[in-house]
Amino acid sequence: MFGNQPRLSIWQIIHMNVGFFGIQFSFGLQQSNMSPIYKYLGADEASLPLLWLAGPVTGLLVQPLIGAMSDRTVSRWGRRTPYFLIGALLCSLGLLAMPNSPTLWMAASLLWILDAANNVTMEPYRAYVSDRLAPAQHSLGFLTQSAFTGLAQTLAYLMPSIFVWMGISRDAVGDNHIPTATLLAFELGAAISLLTVLWSVYKVPELPLPATVQADLRARPSGLAATLREIMLAIREMPTTMRRLWWMKLFQWYGMLCYWIYIVPCLAKTIFHTTDAQTAGFRDAGLLNGQIGGAYNFIAFVGAFAMLPLIRRHGPQRMHALCLTLAAAGMWAIPEISNPTLLFIPMIGVGLAWASIMGNPYILLAGSIPPERAGVYMGIFNMFIVIPMLIQMVTLPLYYNAWLDGQPDNVIRLAGALLLCAALAVLRVNTTAPATSHQA
Repeated sequence: MFGNQPRLSIWQIIHMNVGFFGIQFSFGLQQSNMSPIYKYLGADEASLPLLWLAGPVTGLLVQPLIGAMSDRTVSRWGRRTPYFLIGALLCSLGLLAMPNSPTLWMAASLLWILDAANNVTMEPYRAYVSDRLAPAQHSLGFLTQSAFTGLAQTLAYLMPSIFVWMGISRDAVGDNHIPTATLLAFELGAAISLLTVLWSVYKVPELPLPATVQADLRARPSGLAATLREIMLAIREMPTTMRRLWWMKLFQWYGMLCYWIYIVPCLAKTIFHTTDAQTAGFRDAGLLNGQIGGAYNFIAFVGAFAMLPLIRRHGPQRMHALCLTLAAAGMWAIPEISNPTLLFIPMIGVGLAWASIMGNPYILLAGSIPPERAGVYMGIFNMFIVIPMLIQMVTLPLYYNAWLDGQPDNVIRLAGALLLCAALAVLRVNTTAPATSHQA
C-alpha cells in the first residue's frame, strides 16, 4: 500500500480471498439464472438486455464512488472492511428475496438492489488485494481471486442441478413458475455471501494506516462533492496503460454479456428445439447451462493457477489475447452443436478466457496506478466493464430482429466475434512501469 506490506504466505492469500468466493457465488447465480427467471415471469427475448440494466448502471454509479470513499475512509476496522461487511449483508438479503419475486418488475427491481450490494463490496475488495500485497505478489493475489471466481461460479452454476440430483424434482415450481431448485440455490448463496466475507476479514485484517497517512486523510475535504472531485481528478490523470485498456474491455464485456443473456435461449433452440419458457425443454436448457457453466468455471479455477508460470514467462498481455481467441472459437462452435455432451469442449476456451478476464487485466492495471488511489482507479476501471454492458443493453434490442434475425444463436456467434476483437485490442496496449506515488 505504502511500501510496508509484509510478504504473505499462499495460505494467507487464499484466506484473504475467501470473501471474493462469496461475492462471485452471488454473481454466478445472477449470470446463470436471471434470464430464465425473467422468462419464467413473462419477459420476451428481445427485452432481456434491458432487464439486465441493473448491473451496469449500479456499477457505473456505485463503484467509482465507493472506491474513492474507501481510499479516504479512516475507521477502527480499516479503509475497505466497512464496505465488505455492508455490501455482503445487503447482498444476502437480495439473494433471499430474488427467487420469491411474484412479478417481472419486482425481480428487475431486486436485481438493482442486489447489484448495488455486490458493487459496494467488489472494488474495495480488489483494492484490498492491491493494498495488502507487495507488488511482487500482485499476480498471485489477483489470479487467486480469478481462481476463486471460477470455483464459486462453478458451484453457483451447478447448484440447481445438484439439488435435482439430490432428489428435488426439476419440474417442481413455485406460484411464480420459478423452479424450487433455483430457490434453494439462492438461499444457499445468501449464507455463503455473508459468511465468506466475515471469514476473510477475521483471518487477514487490513494493515493499519501509518499515523501520518491517517492524519492526512482526516484533513482532506469530505462529503460527496469532495469525492466526486477526486474521481474527476483521477480520470484526468489516468495512466496511459489504463486508457489503452478501454478498447479491449469494450469488445470483451459487450461479448460476454451477449453470451450470458442469450446462452439459455440458444441452448433451448439448438438442443431442445423450443422457445417456450414454460416447457420442460426450456427448464432442461437452464439446467444444461448450469452444467456447462460449471464446467467452464471449473476450468477457470484450475486455469488461473496453471496460467501463473506462463504469465511470468510470456506476460499477461499475450496470455490474455490467446485466451480470448480460444473463447471466440468456442462460442462460434456452440450453435453448431446438437449433442449436449459435445458442448463441454468449447467450454475449455470459455473457461480459460474467464480465468484470464478476472486476473490479467488487473495485473496490467495494478502495475500502472499509484497505490494511494487504488480504490478510485479500481472503481473507474469497473466503468470499463459497465459502460460496454450499457451499450450492449441499449443497442442489441435495436438490431436483434433486423440484423440477427431474432435468433439467440446468432447472438452467441456475435459474442465470439467480439472476443476476437478484444484479443486484437489487448495486443495494442503498451504497458508502463508502476506509477510514481503522489498525493491525491
